[in-house]
Amino acid sequence: MVDSQYYLPNDIGISALDCREAFRLLSPQEKMYAHYLSRASWYGGLVVLLQTSPESANIFVLLQRIFRKETPEELEKVAATVGLSSEEYKAFLVYAAGLYANMGNYKSFGDTKFVPNLPKDKLEALVRASQAFQEKPVEMEALWNNSSTLIFSLEDRQKQLGLGDKGITTYFSGNCTLEDAELAQRFLDSKKLSAYNTRLFKRSDGGKVCYEVRLASAVQKDCAVDGEKETSCGTFTFEDKEFIVKRGDYCPLMEKVCFYLQQAEAYAANENQQKMLEQYRHSFNFGSVESHKEGSRFWIKDKGPIVESYIGFIESYRDPFGSRGEFEGFVAVVNKAMSERFTKLVSSAEVLLSELPWPQEFEKDTFLKPDFTSLDVLTFAGSGIPAGINIPNYDDIRQSEGFKNVSLGNVLAVAYATQKEKLTFLKEEDKDLFIKWKGPSFEVQVGLHELLGHGSGKLFVQDHKGKLNFNKDKVINPETGELVSSWYQGSETWDSKFSTIASSYEECRAECVGLYLCLNKEVLRIFGLEGQDAEDVVYINWLSMVRAGLLGLEFYTPESKNWRQAHMQARFVILRVLLEAGEGLVGLKEVVGHDGKPDAQITLDRTKIHTVGKHAIQRFLCKLQVFKSTADVEGGRALYDGYSSVGDSGANNFLRLRETVLLRKEARKMFVQANTKVNGDHVELVEYESSAAGLIRSFTERFQEDADQLEADLLELSKKDTPCWYKSDETS
Repeated sequence: MVDSQYYLPNDIGISALDCREAFRLLSPQEKMYAHYLSRASWYGGLVVLLQTSPESANIFVLLQRIFRKETPEELEKVAATVGLSSEEYKAFLVYAAGLYANMGNYKSFGDTKFVPNLPKDKLEALVRASQAFQEKPVEMEALWNNSSTLIFSLEDRQKQLGLGDKGITTYFSGNCTLEDAELAQRFLDSKKLSAYNTRLFKRSDGGKVCYEVRLASAVQKDCAVDGEKETSCGTFTFEDKEFIVKRGDYCPLMEKVCFYLQQAEAYAANENQQKMLEQYRHSFNFGSVESHKEGSRFWIKDKGPIVESYIGFIESYRDPFGSRGEFEGFVAVVNKAMSERFTKLVSSAEVLLSELPWPQEFEKDTFLKPDFTSLDVLTFAGSGIPAGINIPNYDDIRQSEGFKNVSLGNVLAVAYATQKEKLTFLKEEDKDLFIKWKGPSFEVQVGLHELLGHGSGKLFVQDHKGKLNFNKDKVINPETGELVSSWYQGSETWDSKFSTIASSYEECRAECVGLYLCLNKEVLRIFGLEGQDAEDVVYINWLSMVRAGLLGLEFYTPESKNWRQAHMQARFVILRVLLEAGEGLVGLKEVVGHDGKPDAQITLDRTKIHTVGKHAIQRFLCKLQVFKSTADVEGGRALYDGYSSVGDSGANNFLRLRETVLLRKEARKMFVQANTKVNGDHVELVEYESSAAGLIRSFTERFQEDADQLEADLLELSKKDTPCWYKSDETS
């Protein structure tokens, strides 16, 4: 029997993202704009297959070929004839849907591998009996042989994503270590190159080590082309090692992204959108993060668009080193009614920022009022869909030019709905209240987390010319009582400096801001909450965070002592902080469930949230900000790693509690997204049912027009790098 954490259950929740009404209200021009941006996003999203695991692209092509020839309903009859039970066939559909939804065979939330929950010989029989196999047996045999072992393999290193012996990654060749990643970061910093759109390959030539830094681009030539003044490419010596910077990673996919962005340009609503798309195209064409930053500047200036979007190598959660971005692209429609609340929150932001528990010098010099809108997602291509986003992630732009916040309304509407019988670890009397207020409380938390969490705090920086953005002779570190003695220098960024803990640490800081500011009555009023309702929302928001901290243990790997999910690590850290506060604020005890199996129960004393709870978060939040502002990696790591540790001693045996959490875990929902199709001079929305079959159909129809060429490109891209992923004499 396969451990249940390595397969997706047959009863996994699958929900359609409803955007019919939002799309209907768009003008014909806006629909065209949304359509072409969606196409760019979907093709770019396929990059994630190549960023996830060596086998993901092959499995994707195998599934596409099977389902392009036979619908899930037609294939079910074939499955019955070769001896699959209905449960086994459903397990195959769930696996296929999971691969599409996660853009790979590792969970986007938690980074663990998932395998089909049926015997390998049964799946092989189904593949061989499929129409696709009957029509092209040689190709399908090769595809099956290339991927079947890795589809089912659960060797220790393959169970999760990670660097070196800790797991699988395709951001680095298989022979790279943490030391190699650190060396490459120093090299990139020295060249003022961002790691966001790169991968690192280490090669050995006659005993001499050479590193290849590969930039994602449509252009494959390394010399300056098409009017480029200069190129970052070339061969360099750094710390006695050879570095080669090359272009052309994911080339055919980048070409498609550029093609569709150019189509979208013709339907842009204004000059900012046109210039933004122009810069994005330049970025993906030539592999230039600087152009993407320029595009992001125009994007920030594009205030209150009807169709909102963002695309590129954005979030660094899944790079084991924490500085390479996973590709994502989204297209969404503004929900004006829902956005009003967020606009009011933005108007109150400067007053609320002054309430945060750090000295004024540690806050940005001016708060650049961002757009904050509630969006209904039409397209979200990548490995998963968040509930809220605060972008761009470029520190220099965020600090001096601004950012945007979005809350994804139609995701929130379905992602966090839950049934009472599936609500674990709460007292019975808390469950009805939790179900009633979970949605509204999460909306408040997302708003505060994105706008005033990620949007707050200053980084102390000394630029290349030696200029400081703070007065080092006056600014006092509140933790030491002495003058600030450290800061970011040159091209150092938050991600490059705090690397492996940066993502989770920042999520923790933003979550703490949400907990802290939701205690403010004015904030709750903005969201239409007063009196008892407001108090209930505060209680459920804090209770939800404490419960999430316990649930977070699912995403910890004891063998490697590694956390696999940034947000869940952050929530566990907050649970530890609140338990440490004592005075009966939070209770966590192990009990026996109604089924006779181990269980746990969480309690939160709502009368102590505004006192004991607030004080604990206040102290912790100030420390987080001070270490971040002053680039104090040592202090920040000691603090964060301390609270992140999972042991079996002390008041709570967290290793044993982890087993209980795994026993009672609920699989994360998957989303079915619509397609858009140009019919004459108008755009149609094509919707699918909320099921594994609906999710599969959405993907087979998504890439119909050039399926053969696209699949050939993916297989070629995958094959080219196959020797790089495994440790062997020629690559070590």
